[in-house]
Amino acid sequence: MNSLSTTVSDALTLSRRSLVKNLRNPDVVVFSSAAPIAFALLFGYVFGSAIDLGGPNYREFMVVGILTQTMLLTASNTGTGIAYDMKQGLVDRFRSLPISQSAVLFGRTNGDAANNLVVMALLSVTGLLMGWRIRGSFADAALAYLILFLFAYAASWIAATIGLSVRSPEVLGNVLLMALLPLTFVSNAFVPSDELPGPMRVIAEWNPVSTVVAACRELFGNIPPGWPEPDAWPLQHPVAASFLWVAVILLVFVPLAIRRYQRAVSQ
Repeated sequence: MNSLSTTVSDALTLSRRSLVKNLRNPDVVVFSSAAPIAFALLFGYVFGSAIDLGGPNYREFMVVGILTQTMLLTASNTGTGIAYDMKQGLVDRFRSLPISQSAVLFGRTNGDAANNLVVMALLSVTGLLMGWRIRGSFADAALAYLILFLFAYAASWIAATIGLSVRSPEVLGNVLLMALLPLTFVSNAFVPSDELPGPMRVIAEWNPVSTVVAACRELFGNIPPGWPEPDAWPLQHPVAASFLWVAVILLVFVPLAIRRYQRAVSQ
């Protein structure tokens, strides 16, 4: 019990350190928001004019996909930050302190989670200006944002694991893009999954990104009347499946990241 309380205390202390560091370096939030906003404008006004969904406004359909993609990609900041901390020797300083080693990872992921909230808010405002609307209840909308936040937090542990597995921080960005971008494009984020060809459709239906997107569209009230009923279980029960995916990702990647971190600092 004492060890657990020490870990929690150390993690909270390092979370505050990470949050203060980010507040003093607002460029992280600015540039994390700039690319998703550019994506939203590009997909909404350039590609959207050429995409016909047979009824629903494409910008309203697409904004939730952009939100989910953004939460996935901004989580990559965790992996990048950890990789550079390892290279610059900051982790060696932490190792010399009487703190729980796993608290270093929790502090980093918790601090980055606060950045995700700011990016989420900025992108939501952009969506509203583009014509996206939240048509569900306040409670449903709050649940949708909670799912997005938890999904981003879980994805940050994937990024942390990758960051601790790559030898050079310089190539980490490319590795993360190769790992995370296919998840967003082979999904229902930008086109209905039932329009994808055979194998890609199956992948999209069981893709955690598709599940989160479907859950948020349902809770925000962005599913138009007459929209076809999905066949796959995760898309039939997207809210429950989203929480299940978050739990699975955390159960797999939190211990994996901690083990890789302990192995890295012991060398």
